[in-house]
Amino acid sequence: MSYTALYRKFRPQDFESVKGQEHIVTTLRNQIKTGRIGHAYLFCGTRGTGKTSVAKLFAKAVNCENPSEGSPCGECALCRAIASGASMNVIEIDAASNNGVDNIREIVEEVAYSPAEGKYKVYIIDEVHMLSIGAFNALLKTLEEPPSYVIFILATTEVHKIPVTILSRCQRYDFKRITIDTIADRLRELMQKEDIAAEEKALRYIAKTADGSMRDALSLLDQCIAFHYGEELTYDKVLDVLGAVDTAVFGRLFELVLAADVTGCIGLLEEMVIQGRELSQFVSDFTWYLRNLLLVLSSDGDSGIEDAVGVSTENLARLREEAERTDMDTVIRYIRIFSELSGRIRYASQKRILIEVALIKLCRPGMETDTQSLLGRVRDLEKKLENGIVAVPAQGSGGASSGSVQGASQPPVPRRAELPKAVPEDVRAVAGRWNTIVADMAQPMKTYMKGARLSLGADGRLVIVVEDGMASDYLKNQENKEQLKRMISESAQKEMEIEVQSVESGREYDGAYIDLSDIIHMEIEIEEE
Repeated sequence: MSYTALYRKFRPQDFESVKGQEHIVTTLRNQIKTGRIGHAYLFCGTRGTGKTSVAKLFAKAVNCENPSEGSPCGECALCRAIASGASMNVIEIDAASNNGVDNIREIVEEVAYSPAEGKYKVYIIDEVHMLSIGAFNALLKTLEEPPSYVIFILATTEVHKIPVTILSRCQRYDFKRITIDTIADRLRELMQKEDIAAEEKALRYIAKTADGSMRDALSLLDQCIAFHYGEELTYDKVLDVLGAVDTAVFGRLFELVLAADVTGCIGLLEEMVIQGRELSQFVSDFTWYLRNLLLVLSSDGDSGIEDAVGVSTENLARLREEAERTDMDTVIRYIRIFSELSGRIRYASQKRILIEVALIKLCRPGMETDTQSLLGRVRDLEKKLENGIVAVPAQGSGGASSGSVQGASQPPVPRRAELPKAVPEDVRAVAGRWNTIVADMAQPMKTYMKGARLSLGADGRLVIVVEDGMASDYLKNQENKEQLKRMISESAQKEMEIEVQSVESGREYDGAYIDLSDIIHMEIEIEEE
């Protein structure tokens, strides 16, 4: 006998087995018990929430010879025939492939014939939103006034596409997303029936990944069991099968982001790529991690937050520790950036690059101009002020101190650097032709050098000052720095010693560096192309 998928094998055979839709089950059972059965129903909701299963159960219940409390017995001939798909009283139609006027006309013609057995003929039209306008119009009159023995059940995931004229003639039932706890309980029950050992943590992760869909959860569980057949289903094995990442990794990533360590973030992403993790799932899980962190920040020590977060006590304690090092505005900005990313990454050809850009945005609030990012930039400046801004000592000033402390409580005040009496001719020549040198550079070096300023260092060496940020990170790479030195030396026709320094965002350049434009009495600018 061929293998049957779990979601088909364990399809609910009675109303008691339907999970997470008690509000609908109760209403339908009461209608059956009291005989107040409608002629048209509309079941709407996301995928895998039980729309088709409940429709089949309802069809069995209204035709059952021995119903019990509004639920089908499952033992009579009609129940067994409907369950096996052999009943002539239940007609399932896929509107995705039968969406024309002719298909609906066939239904209208068949409606005239009473059921061969049982009380009702039940038409279940799945994905009804796929019907054409002409098909909807052809169905309209029959749907409004069908024969007494006919019941229509329309199922859809996109109720907004259904005409109002159809909606007004149906009893509407909205199927909710199933909670993680409910899905996890159902998975645990089925694993016991299948006699397969599984970790609770593994089942809960599958339930979370299913995103409210019981069918998706069973399909994922089936996949994990098949990959590790005959073995205990552990959390790590589930992560391997689904290409997901351990939650501890997101804690590491969050710490790197808080430290504005771009290199560390990119390195961690590289590890995930090498391990073969699915990048779309990585983005989704990190967004979920940030959501949990936001809930912890907003809970104010509420003891019931564990149920809302849906993590273990150990992971909750870790989230509380990480929450102490950040604030709600920062986390909301992170969630916004990754939520935007999750909408673009699904169909992107370069997923890794998109994630890298998003991580750089997290580390560099200065790249954005919205209110939340501006708040992040202000906080960065406050941190730097708390640590003190140290002025670079002026070179060639005769060994004079860059500043003296007047009192223990007052930070040193940077002085204007003094100009030297003479500038080496080689440095002067480079400064005079700096715009031409930059214009001849290749990208991305050219872009980073457009905002650079020239200064004079010890022993007459050329100092290139860039703003702290992407340009600074780029030139920290020794290969890139050597390339810059080589281009300048070739232009000067001499071996030039250069030094790269960065000035902190928001700090006055002229307060700490000798500007060569002041020395050679010319303005050094880079013309925009």
